[in-house]
Amino acid sequence: MARPVRCRRICLEPKYDSFAPCGAGSTEQVLLAVDEYEAVRLIDYEKRTHEQCARQMGVSRTTVTEMYERARTKIADCIVGGKTLYISGGNYALCDGSAWRCCGKKCDRAKYAAETAGKRKEDGIMKIAVTYENGKVFPHFGHTEQFKIYEIADGKVAGAQVVETNGSGHGALAGMLSAYKVDTLICGGIGAGAQAALAEAGIRLYGGVSGGTDEAVDALLAGRLTFDPDVHCDHHGHHGEGHHCREDKHGCLGNGGIGNA
Repeated sequence: MARPVRCRRICLEPKYDSFAPCGAGSTEQVLLAVDEYEAVRLIDYEKRTHEQCARQMGVSRTTVTEMYERARTKIADCIVGGKTLYISGGNYALCDGSAWRCCGKKCDRAKYAAETAGKRKEDGIMKIAVTYENGKVFPHFGHTEQFKIYEIADGKVAGAQVVETNGSGHGALAGMLSAYKVDTLICGGIGAGAQAALAEAGIRLYGGVSGGTDEAVDALLAGRLTFDPDVHCDHHGHHGEGHHCREDKHGCLGNGGIGNA
């Protein structure tokens, strides 16, 4: 099964959506996706690094590099071959104010989170994200490669999807969850910095949880999810780069679980 493509965040849609050569150019056309255009705009026009562009668009640096190289190839094809360039389509969403330093300015994420959470509450819909690996709650927020996101309507699970983090680190994950309009996060261990980012984004945290993700969400909805409100992960810097906190002996799991309280 193919991995779902993450929606790319852009600040503004192109003001000009087509370019054609003067004179007798080729009749061929080249389509440049809007997210590819945004990568070129940020890197070539605004002189951002690939890492900065990745944070702005809410995707991995590898994804940005791939988009950027595709876009440059298409633009070169139009210039050399005299082809008409059209900018349209692609997998993107306009910036909603949830991104940190979006459009070069510090966005009020807390205000945005409160407004969108209020709207979702009025609609009777909420979203719960769980750090995910093989059906279980992954024990360390910052290293999770997947989230399982549950859509809740009228107090029941109405749907769920597993999404890839594409290598995003601690700082980018809160922005990713905001982009998916997540209200609540369930996870194992989590650092203080990530907790602060989630709080600023208006995302409620249930840390120190272990066991199955479906069971954790059912327990939360039933009001019987036990968790550690003071969960933390204090082992950073004591292990190698490849450490993924998969064992509870490092203290990353917290002492929570699914109980019957």
